[in-house]
Amino acid sequence: MARIRIKDGGVVVYSETDTFDRESAAKLWIKNREAELSKPGALEKLKAPDPTLAEAIKKYVAESRKAIGKTKAQVLNTGATTLAKRRGSTITSADWVQFAKDLGVQPQTAGNYLSHVAAVYHLARPAWGYQLDPQVIDDARKVCKSLGLTSRSNQRERRPTLAELDKLMEHFGRIKRKDAIPMREIICYAIFSTRRQEEITRQTFEDLDEEHAEIWVRDMKHPGEKEGNDVRCALTPEALAIIVNRRKSAEQKGRIFPHNSDSISRAFTDACALLGIEDLHFHDLRHDGISRLFELGWNIPNVAGVSGHRSWNSLRRYTHLRQRGDKYNAWPWLQKLGLKRPAASGAAPPDTATSGNASQ
Repeated sequence: MARIRIKDGGVVVYSETDTFDRESAAKLWIKNREAELSKPGALEKLKAPDPTLAEAIKKYVAESRKAIGKTKAQVLNTGATTLAKRRGSTITSADWVQFAKDLGVQPQTAGNYLSHVAAVYHLARPAWGYQLDPQVIDDARKVCKSLGLTSRSNQRERRPTLAELDKLMEHFGRIKRKDAIPMREIICYAIFSTRRQEEITRQTFEDLDEEHAEIWVRDMKHPGEKEGNDVRCALTPEALAIIVNRRKSAEQKGRIFPHNSDSISRAFTDACALLGIEDLHFHDLRHDGISRLFELGWNIPNVAGVSGHRSWNSLRRYTHLRQRGDKYNAWPWLQKLGLKRPAASGAAPPDTATSGNASQ
């Protein structure tokens, strides 16, 4: 048995013991450990709290004032499940590389997993003094990228065709229940407002400025801000008409589409499966709506005024045009839903978009 004791003023402040098969191995361990402990800050590091990974993640989730999305929560819980009982200081880069290998998911998904875990590592030491070394997870991410275990998410280019949209509109039109989600209006609004699924269900009539064809988008998705990122966005004529048609009176308040976001997603996905529409996501409607504005000849600042993008570089992916003009110009569903279109057919960008939020 080999034992190291460090005293300060005659009081033992640190003690460490280990056992070996041979005396020579014990002496070598003592020599190496004494050298390590003599380094500046080594003893302070050993005194730092060293909770399990599960405890560190639990504290991160509990103390984060920013909303943690479902995906991130799921990722962190997965990490806690596979390495939950390990003390933070005992988890190595190799452990995280093996974690990525064992996930059995696409490289893009594995990259998201490690990215979310890294957020815990980078906060744990400076915030709580935990023995979670950010270099461990950073090294693991570099190795995983080099081995091809992780990669950036591929950018989707999928857009709905008019034939696919016709099928969806006819399908949802056959649903006559009083409590049915107005999916036809929601699909149109997603396209012409370019709003995300959850943003649609949060918008209220109070946030509408009908005179200037603008609306506040509350808690808009942003890499660094999950809550409080409120952005004033311009509305296309079609999107404004949908809101006005849903408003029964000028004094009406509350959510424009008072429905659950997950229910909308499930209804859309189930309909696509039933109709044989392959690989179409609800978010692809936003992609189509933004691309449409470029096809109408709008410039980046005007498009950003509608979509709410802060970085114009983020809009470059939408500038690969498939056509010129408005593919919805003769689409009959706009008239069937009672959406009155101006003579210009939405070709001109709203005046307010020129000073939109893209420069923020």
